[in-house]
Amino acid sequence: MVAAAAAAARRKRSLLAPRSPARPRPPPPQLTALLAQLATSVSLALRFASDRDLLLRPSQALALDPLLLAAARAVSRLLALLPLHLQTITLTSLSLSPPTPPPSLPSSWFLRLVSASPALPDSAWRDAFRMSRPAFYALLRSLALPDPASPAAASSSLALPADHKLGAALYRLAHAAPARAVARRFGLPSPAAAAQAFYEVCRAVADRLAALLDLAAPDRISRAVPGFCALSLPNCCGALGYARFGAAAVTAQALVDAEGRFLDVSVGWDPAEAPPEVLPRTKLYASQSLVLANAPHGELIGGSVPRYFLAPACCPLLPWLVTPYRDAGATDGASKERIFNNVHAQGARLVRSAFGRVRARWQLLEECWKGECQEALPYVVVAGCLLHNFLIKCGEPMPDAAAAPVDAGADAFADFEGENDKEGERIRDVLAVHLSLVSRTQ
Repeated sequence: MVAAAAAAARRKRSLLAPRSPARPRPPPPQLTALLAQLATSVSLALRFASDRDLLLRPSQALALDPLLLAAARAVSRLLALLPLHLQTITLTSLSLSPPTPPPSLPSSWFLRLVSASPALPDSAWRDAFRMSRPAFYALLRSLALPDPASPAAASSSLALPADHKLGAALYRLAHAAPARAVARRFGLPSPAAAAQAFYEVCRAVADRLAALLDLAAPDRISRAVPGFCALSLPNCCGALGYARFGAAAVTAQALVDAEGRFLDVSVGWDPAEAPPEVLPRTKLYASQSLVLANAPHGELIGGSVPRYFLAPACCPLLPWLVTPYRDAGATDGASKERIFNNVHAQGARLVRSAFGRVRARWQLLEECWKGECQEALPYVVVAGCLLHNFLIKCGEPMPDAAAAPVDAGADAFADFEGENDKEGERIRDVLAVHLSLVSRTQ
């Protein structure tokens, strides 16, 4: 009886005693080996992307970088689930962070590009910065960005070499690259430094290259006339057009010559406003009488024609702003109205092509800009147009205007429905008769 009671007490004590936790089962050796191989593969891919990045085009590198970093983070989380002693074995000789280049290589992609330039084709610079190496350094000299050692840099909190600032800004503008990716590729201390370099360069472009958009500069207008004479449009000084940038965040008004150079740009208008509301508030509208004054009229059959600009159908017809005929499609194909509209359309394509080339070259302008960044969009668009003019001046090849991924309706504006100016109608009719006679002799 006593023995039975003692046995019962022992059983009770064993039930009440805390149990030691069960030892976790180690993962199968195959899983550990697989994770080690996966970590090795990701580490080698990171090493390749870091050390051999000159072999990749910017679009490839920008697409690959976030994928590799995401893979590295995922593998790191998987390895953290292993027992500690197995983590040590698996992580031996592995690094799942972007590796530091070996001592024989410069520390950033940009320095590697600069040091390898003599052996690289010029297409590497065009891919990266949308311009050749000579044009890049010509632009650098024109902007006169302060270097860290110069007195002008003392007031700047961004003490970076001037070529790094320019390269980082052009790279971001050309590829819509995130500030974090720009900082990593140019060896900048932070994404904030990359953003600061971008805006500093845009301000320098707007200041130092402003003369490329000075419509009142001597002979600027007269030099535009011969190009339009080749289209049989005598005394025409430019073609006016409109476009929306920043995912239709702002409207831009621009005047271009026959070679596709911007003569005047006005940006920052509410995209909901129609061109007839925008035009009277622009500098072009206020200055056109002085810009086009004191020039000889063109004497044509039917009357004289002063200097004028072509304008799209969304604008009012004015003595200095010639728009196409309305409903000319209903007339005979050989009518003077149809002939005029066909020639007018060639001028309108000059503006669309110039806008398209700016978009194709500077992809950041088509991104969605939000908040405070949207306030900076207008002068970034102006900087893109100034760079367009600068590169034409340098003889750089133009990108394909059709390469810009733009919504077909992004630049669509409703036709102007108001009354036409009578003198504008007279000038357009004289031009239409002239073009009709020219067409018969060709």
